[in-house]
Amino acid sequence: MLFQKLNIIDPILKALKDEGYVNPTPIQEQSIPVILEGNDFEGCAQTGTGKTAAFAIPILQLIYSKQRAQIGSSNIKALVLAPTRELAIQIGENFTSYGKYTKVKNTVIFGGVSQKPQTDAIMAGVDILIATPGRLLDLVQQKYVNLQHIKFLVLDEADRMLDMGMGHDVKRIIAKLPKDRQTMVFSATMPQKILKLIDSILIKPVKVEVTPVSSTIDTIKQAVYFVQKRNKKSLLIHLLKDESFESVLVFSRTKHGANKITRDLVEAGIEAQAIHGNKSQNARQLALSNFKEKKIRVLVATDIAARGIDVEKVSHVINFDLPDVPETYVHRIGRTGRAGSDGVALSFCDREEKQLLTDIEKVISKSIPVIKDHPYVMGKSDVVVSTSGIVKNKDVKKKVSDGKSGKSNYFRRNKKRS
Repeated sequence: MLFQKLNIIDPILKALKDEGYVNPTPIQEQSIPVILEGNDFEGCAQTGTGKTAAFAIPILQLIYSKQRAQIGSSNIKALVLAPTRELAIQIGENFTSYGKYTKVKNTVIFGGVSQKPQTDAIMAGVDILIATPGRLLDLVQQKYVNLQHIKFLVLDEADRMLDMGMGHDVKRIIAKLPKDRQTMVFSATMPQKILKLIDSILIKPVKVEVTPVSSTIDTIKQAVYFVQKRNKKSLLIHLLKDESFESVLVFSRTKHGANKITRDLVEAGIEAQAIHGNKSQNARQLALSNFKEKKIRVLVATDIAARGIDVEKVSHVINFDLPDVPETYVHRIGRTGRAGSDGVALSFCDREEKQLLTDIEKVISKSIPVIKDHPYVMGKSDVVVSTSGIVKNKDVKKKVSDGKSGKSNYFRRNKKRS
């Protein structure tokens, strides 16, 4: 199907053509017509499936077509709530790209920076406001933001907002909105707390589920290395000697860990920067920009900071630490293999993480292949259990036989296949 078949207006079609968009993704194909008809909407889709365009395109069209006389006024017509500043910024960039021929204005507000540029933009007139909950409530209380004219509400990554303890703020915001509005909720998972929220704010919603979080994209090749914790750094540096690791997103469980991994890589001569909650907004944006523009090869991130990282052609995702929540694994590896391209997701598993690996394999309903030929295999006393069986030291090789390029046989085989 082509975007033209979805009854999208010419100004937006022109912008989509500029972006190189031809065919809608499944979530876009199923969402856009439903939202254009004015229905409340409940969408369940994992990261990398094109959720932002699924709600941005119809909202832009509805504002342009039905409220054109009020475009650029002081009345905010649409509100999009996002859990992190990075995701909010990314959503704002998408609204700007898709709506550049409509004159529909958007702005993004989030904490951690001076509010003056944000309030100046709001005072100048804005149609669509993309916000993190905390900063929005601050500006509402200061009377910079009036929510009484909102016609469209989007909760993006609603599961993450509730996981991050933003549920109370979200409910306070919703209580301030007009009851006569169109509401859209997008979430990668639908736990009970999300379903309760949906029941309380949506009216006869149309429900769409595409690539749920328990599934992983087929274009992503997954593998796991069993390695002692003290050898993870050496294994990471060893892998990054392979030049096919062009654009690598490394996940750390903690902010301190992200900083340490970055220092170790820089000391080894590998261009890397970290992105996490303790970094200033300017530092986070600089690191993300450098990664997008290929000025650095490796970006080291924590899970919360990684929300909203939408970078084309991330060749590899490496889980330096396995996540505590198995569904987070799917979010992480979804940063590669986007828009139908190929990707590789690698995980390091030490003895303490073997149960986490088992939980992940249960959630994705598959065993993750084990790479056995690397220089940092477990010692004789180490036994690692996964759902695919028990892997002991005697079952793996001591060293990579190919010492010329540092590439494992696993990647040589897969490179030949591709």
